Amino acid sequence: MLDTRRRRADRHSRRRGIAILLAFILLLAIVAGGLGGFYTWATGASGSQTKVVFVIPSGATGAEVADLLKNRGVIRSTFAFRFLAKFRHLSNGFEAGQYNTLTTNMSVSDAIDELKKGPFVKSVRVGFAEGLTVAQTVAVLSAKLHLSKSAMLKAATGGSIKFPPYVPPGQRSLEGFLFPDTYNFLENATEKDVIQRLLDQFKAEATRLDLVNRAAALHLTPYQVVIVASMIEREAKFDEDRPKIAAVIYNRLKKGMLLQIDATVEYALDKYKSKLTLADLKVQSPYNTYLHAGLPPGPIASPGYASLQAALSPAHADYLYYVVIDAAGHHYFTASYQDFLNHKNQAPG
Repeated sequence: MLDTRRRRADRHSRRRGIAILLAFILLLAIVAGGLGGFYTWATGASGSQTKVVFVIPSGATGAEVADLLKNRGVIRSTFAFRFLAKFRHLSNGFEAGQYNTLTTNMSVSDAIDELKKGPFVKSVRVGFAEGLTVAQTVAVLSAKLHLSKSAMLKAATGGSIKFPPYVPPGQRSLEGFLFPDTYNFLENATEKDVIQRLLDQFKAEATRLDLVNRAAALHLTPYQVVIVASMIEREAKFDEDRPKIAAVIYNRLKKGMLLQIDATVEYALDKYKSKLTLADLKVQSPYNTYLHAGLPPGPIASPGYASLQAALSPAHADYLYYVVIDAAGHHYFTASYQDFLNHKNQAPG
């Protein structure tokens, strides 16, 4: 009787094992079919095809290229693109530049084939620092991009490019608005294209800062904020000093004091000096804030994001004076003229 029950239990166990095995095989088949279907969909394409002018920035990785292609509607799946690019040993990226043979709704394989051919127009990566004037910025860009320095300077100062609401009507120069950053320019870019690209970046940063509304809250125009930011940029070496310098500027303006910003004198002299002389401070220029009250008539350099932020968010302090106190360029701030003189006498150099 015991053997009969054992045989029945063994048969039941075998049937259950077979059922589990069949279920597992069925599940694998379903998963395999699903993965196969996803792969076919992800790497394939359907729908109408429209030409896409596609630009790969310099230094873009394969993953970043995949994201750009997906956003432009060229491919369906970034995962499929990265997988196939890696399989074809192309995951380290593609050559930077402009591609004119891509369309919307391409298969991943076709998109990779077109990218492998290389760009129709190559791109050049160029960067420049904060605090440069228009002339200095143009000198950097024209040399790196092999463009006409005079034509680019004319585009930036000739008044042909309008930039409302940041640059007021009648102001011809775009001083202060060529935003300092690293850019990718196409080799066939014109002088005007380059200047417009810098302005577009300034507009993007200004929008991020809500510059127009925050300037109004300070009872300033956007142009005046950029003038303040440009002085901060030329005076400050450290971010923690920027809002304090902004406070000094605004406090002096409220009291009707001369700003006495050394950087404005350097702009008037068209040279940068480690130490200004008494003769320098008497240079006849509307930019000389040792002689003329209020803000200078325009920006003196291109401020970066941190200086624009400082101009919009000055420190809540009664500072009226500042002086460099160490070789690194840190500043000491005070509301007392005597305190300022004491620290100035102890300053290096």
